[in-house]
Amino acid sequence: MDNNTFYMKFFYCLVIFFLQVVFVAQAQRVCGSTDYTQKMLLNNPSLKAGFDKAEEQINFTTTSRLSSVARDTSSNEIIYIPVIIHVIYKSTDQNLSTDQILSQLKSLNDDYSGTNADSKNIPVVFKPYAADTRIRFCLAQVDPQGKRTTGIIRTYTANDAFTATDGMKFTAQGGDNAWDSKRYLNIWVCKLSGRTLGYSTLPGSPTNVDGVVIGYNVFGTIGNLSVPFNKGRTSTHEVGHWLGLKHIWGDAVCGSDNVDDTPTQQYYNYGTPTFPHAGNCSPNSNGDMFMNYMDFTDDATMNMFTNGQKIRMRALFGNNNLRNSFLVSFACDSTLATGGPLPPVVTPPVVIPPVAAPIAASKKDTILTKLAIKSFAAKIFPSPAVSSVTVEYVNASAMGVKIINVYNVLGSKVLTAQLTATKTALNISSLIKGIYIVSIEDGNNKVTTKIVKN
Repeated sequence: MDNNTFYMKFFYCLVIFFLQVVFVAQAQRVCGSTDYTQKMLLNNPSLKAGFDKAEEQINFTTTSRLSSVARDTSSNEIIYIPVIIHVIYKSTDQNLSTDQILSQLKSLNDDYSGTNADSKNIPVVFKPYAADTRIRFCLAQVDPQGKRTTGIIRTYTANDAFTATDGMKFTAQGGDNAWDSKRYLNIWVCKLSGRTLGYSTLPGSPTNVDGVVIGYNVFGTIGNLSVPFNKGRTSTHEVGHWLGLKHIWGDAVCGSDNVDDTPTQQYYNYGTPTFPHAGNCSPNSNGDMFMNYMDFTDDATMNMFTNGQKIRMRALFGNNNLRNSFLVSFACDSTLATGGPLPPVVTPPVVIPPVAAPIAASKKDTILTKLAIKSFAAKIFPSPAVSSVTVEYVNASAMGVKIINVYNVLGSKVLTAQLTATKTALNISSLIKGIYIVSIEDGNNKVTTKIVKN
């Protein structure tokens, strides 16, 4: 082989290698959560205490296995997360359609319930570990002021793009301020600079930035999306971080994600590996669980959470834990939208204004009856309940027939009954486990409270 031929072949191989590197770099999933968290800690080291607190809460709740930890939710109750979508756009293509936004909500719910169509692709050896997390997401129907909302806020920005420094989370920086992060999952959708597809705060982050950021071109399953990230799995992955999950390799060589049923793997996977795909740290020939949502593979390859990840995520909702407040958020229920604050969940007191002067007996009875109708108290017990609850209210004979309506947290009426006595037993055995909103009214006034069905 002469020198010219040798150098030509060498140059050709070098070009092919360079093109492969560029292609892989462009197509590889990039999650900005780890770098974002490290920058947060660098700028404010005191935040580590909040992150450590979240980790302690998760570990304590998961190791207790609910045996000794008081919780506001039963072990397999569906937890509903109200979501507010902040669409930050400069161009028309960044102002996503409502249908595209709804496609992302459907994808989230499919993935977190294990009903995603591609769950059939989970390898047989990993199927026993696949989980329905019993966590669901809805567009918020009630805003922080108690008024109706679509759950979508659209904000024009003069910014060409945003970096992972939270500018999109502040109106003053061309974004949109967060809603109360104790009651809503804030998701900002915008153009992100560089190759970052999205990033998330960890539990314990400052409340004014708490939430998830997703690139507009990888949000949803329809529209002008970037292949191979066009099935909504960027949001599934980042919301997993918001719920306390780590990357499956633990962000370290052969690291730990603190989940028992995800096999140790050497590093992240990308693209579309084929099963089995074993590395130096694989515990057996089954290799990596590269189809897990917390790896870096393409959207079409991801298809499962595990039971261990389910336990870890749900631990955040334990009594006094960082996401516990979502258990009493009614923002998914449009029937509770009013012109003022959300209805309180506590039983209101009976208020009967004093009568200024003596009144004849027959006339007095009529007035007191009307006053009683204007304000009444009711309570429902026990809660949680399994098969029935008792509804008790004041001045039953004076107030006549009352209607009780029971709604699920999505606002659908699931039960209705008439109450004609001071105490009435209500059969709820037909209801599935979960939180329900109860409305008792007599045509003039209404009392709203909640019950938990176990």
